[in-house]
Amino acid sequence: MATVVAVVPQYNEAWYLSLLGFAENFRTASPPKIKLCVHCLQAIFQFKPGPRIEARTHLQLGSVLYHHTKNIELARSHLEQAWLQSQQIPSFEDVKFEAASLLAELYCQQETNRTTTLNLVDSAKPLLRKAIQISQQTPYWHCRLLFQLAQLHTLEKDLISASDLLGVGAEYARVVGSEYTRVLFLLSKALLLLMERKLQEVHPILSLCGTLVEGWQGNPIQKESLRIFFLVLQVTHYLDAGQMKSVKPCLKQLQQSIQTISTLHDDEILPSNPADLFHWLPKEHMCVLVYLVTVMHSMQAGYLEKTQKYTDKALMQIEKLKILDPSPILSSFQVMLLEHIIMCRLVTGHKALALQEISQACQLCQHLPRLFSTHAAQLHTLLGLYSVSVNCMDSAEAQFTTALRLTTHQELWTYIVTNLASVYIREGNRHQDLYTLLERINPDHNFPVSSHCLRAAAFYIRGLLSFFQGRYNEAKRFLRETLKMSNAEDLNRLTACSLVLLGHIFYSLGNHRESNNMVVPAMQLASKIPDVSVQLWSSALLRDLNKACGNTMEAHEAAQMHQNFSQQLLRDHIEACSMPEHNLINWTEGQFPVQYQTQNGPTTSLSSLL
Repeated sequence: MATVVAVVPQYNEAWYLSLLGFAENFRTASPPKIKLCVHCLQAIFQFKPGPRIEARTHLQLGSVLYHHTKNIELARSHLEQAWLQSQQIPSFEDVKFEAASLLAELYCQQETNRTTTLNLVDSAKPLLRKAIQISQQTPYWHCRLLFQLAQLHTLEKDLISASDLLGVGAEYARVVGSEYTRVLFLLSKALLLLMERKLQEVHPILSLCGTLVEGWQGNPIQKESLRIFFLVLQVTHYLDAGQMKSVKPCLKQLQQSIQTISTLHDDEILPSNPADLFHWLPKEHMCVLVYLVTVMHSMQAGYLEKTQKYTDKALMQIEKLKILDPSPILSSFQVMLLEHIIMCRLVTGHKALALQEISQACQLCQHLPRLFSTHAAQLHTLLGLYSVSVNCMDSAEAQFTTALRLTTHQELWTYIVTNLASVYIREGNRHQDLYTLLERINPDHNFPVSSHCLRAAAFYIRGLLSFFQGRYNEAKRFLRETLKMSNAEDLNRLTACSLVLLGHIFYSLGNHRESNNMVVPAMQLASKIPDVSVQLWSSALLRDLNKACGNTMEAHEAAQMHQNFSQQLLRDHIEACSMPEHNLINWTEGQFPVQYQTQNGPTTSLSSLL
């Protein structure tokens, strides 16, 4: 927030400067004395100030009340007066547009008041449109207000309007000679197009941005931040497509860029073009984001030790940053990191720890209403995966069904359906529901998404069903397709699962040699990940294989391994099921159950609502 004091030549009255000085002193005291700061600013009105001082004081009061108190109605009143009065004063752009921007933000922050939400948000949009219309001669504010209105449309899931505004901003920035901000607008538009899955429109924009970024000769930090934004979009595009191997060169460039920008010192010289006075993210936030996309890649590829390592680093960084800056985007990063580490825990056989982290993620979202609305489907999906891990299949079905009801995201929907199909296969008594699901994720034709990883998983599900039905040749065909696809993109967990299932099929057919050729590499890969469930399955097969082949010593060793994995999983199973949070598997409606909320909320800073 801007400081209260604003020394402007025409405001040279001693009483005014004195009151501003006192107000700023109280605001910056430790701890801040906001009540006294407000009293000083209110005292200015007793002197019957001129219109400029009056309008600026209303802005300052509104800002202080909005940022430091819960008296939002009074803050709103002062900001509305600042906006109305400043429009009648010539050459008063800083107050006029700051009042409009802050007032629109306040309207949207009152969204949790359900009785007035629609009216307030609907008030923010025409306010911003008018401010945009009259700010065309003020490049900084014109661009900032365009970004703000585009963000509002994005939050309302009106991505078309948001994308159009960002296109307008890019053209405006080009006209006023700001290549830096033009690229910011274009990359922001590319982000929305990726969210809409309009890939044909994304590719030319990203290609143009790549050329502009490399050719731009400006502030090194600004250039590197644009490169990081560009690379993040490229990496997430590959990850959405399930291409874990293809993304590696881009991911490596991204990791190099974050190291480069971390060594650069901030340039205190302001850009000569006011339209360049923007930045995408602070360097510290970019660092967390790079950790996050690295975690996403590691989890999907099956590098679970890397997943753990980079999640720990990112969460530690977030906790440090939140002490000084409780930014909503940090909470978004935190929830996504928790979602990935929870999946990692379930694979590595740490269900109790996963359950604690599911509860933490739920509490974090519960304290941030908009975050809860955007992540509710993911939370129920995680509870579904946990339910599967503790063999509560009815709860798993209920959680996955709830998640399907809450999501419109095609990749997430396909992932949930794939897991729900595996539940039906294991239950063995839901044939019609199962076949309906399988038709909707048929990897041979009309697959709903372009994800290489999800399509490979769909082939695995087909193979699993054929195995349970005793159609072994058909199962082998599907699983070989999964292996081909997973090997092409280093999808290690799918490879391990496919190998052990093929090994089971060959064992059932009496082909012990071929079974051994499948199970041994499956065990090696599962140990490397490590995937405890596949290790349990592989060790049981190795025990039976060696027993059938008369390899007594090897059979004994495999039996001992199987017993060790069984005991490890059983201990963890008992611990998880005895925790009060285990009852979350029954939560399928409404907000996070209050009985599972800790007294002080999650162990994160929650003072800033998303």
